[in-house]
Amino acid sequence: MNTSLSPERVRADVAELLGCAPADLSPEENLFDRGLDSVRMMTLVERWRAAGATTLEFPDLAERPVLAHWTGLVTGGNA
Repeated sequence: MNTSLSPERVRADVAELLGCAPADLSPEENLFDRGLDSVRMMTLVERWRAAGATTLEFPDLAERPVLAHWTGLVTGGNA
């Protein structure tokens, strides 16, 4: 697990791009339904790669656009 990429960091990064409070995001909510688009998703991929998730790819996130899934992918653990 990458220590700079914590579950809290993942949630905060997503919330920032959606313009909401981190606490407003449900772990199983579809983030596309929430308003996330492909451009913002690429922003997250690049941000998280720079922070240490070097193998993360766009399709990894697009496959299942829910916070809990993304947190597991990015941190290398369970959400």
